[in-house]
Amino acid sequence: MSWGFLRDLLSGVNKYSTGIGRIWIAIVFIFRLLVYVVAAEKVWKHEYNEFECNTEQPGCENVCFDHFFPISQIRLWALQLIIVSTPSLLVVFHVAYRENREKRHNQKLYKSPGKIDGGLLCTYLISLLLKTGFEIVFLVLFHKLYNGFKVPRLVKCDMRPCPNAVDCYISKPTEKMIFLYFLVATSGLCIVLNLSELSYLTFR
Repeated sequence: MSWGFLRDLLSGVNKYSTGIGRIWIAIVFIFRLLVYVVAAEKVWKHEYNEFECNTEQPGCENVCFDHFFPISQIRLWALQLIIVSTPSLLVVFHVAYRENREKRHNQKLYKSPGKIDGGLLCTYLISLLLKTGFEIVFLVLFHKLYNGFKVPRLVKCDMRPCPNAVDCYISKPTEKMIFLYFLVATSGLCIVLNLSELSYLTFR
């Protein structure tokens, strides 16, 4: 997958952000996007092939894998990155609207189309609320799907068509759990930054 669009989006929003917003963009780009592309994607690359159960019953291993991993962690992380970054488009569109309006009227209607004030301030605050809400929703989703941010070495499965309770082994559980904790930590930090920027702009 090409992440060029997301990179360009974050770079474009950077010039309209406050200092706190620029820190958020740096964390998303360096500690989330680059970590995903360079390292995390490789850790989960063969998760299905390396998931083993001590049975040869046809279909059992597939059903157990689907039960314990209803959504791949790495795909859910990618979805989180995309959705959390999407509200920034609101700011870009609003600035583009201002610039287009000035061109259409052929006169200067704003002191600076990219300055955070008036309607753009409202748009920026809404984007911060949406980003914070999406972060929280995905953290809750990760917690529910993956048993409280844990990746066990051994899981017991008795789903049909398994003949009885079988032992299934997850590959590289420690490494996966480290990346999961890293994900949670960076999401938490982004939530704190979003709330800090929201408070700063509200009480400024």
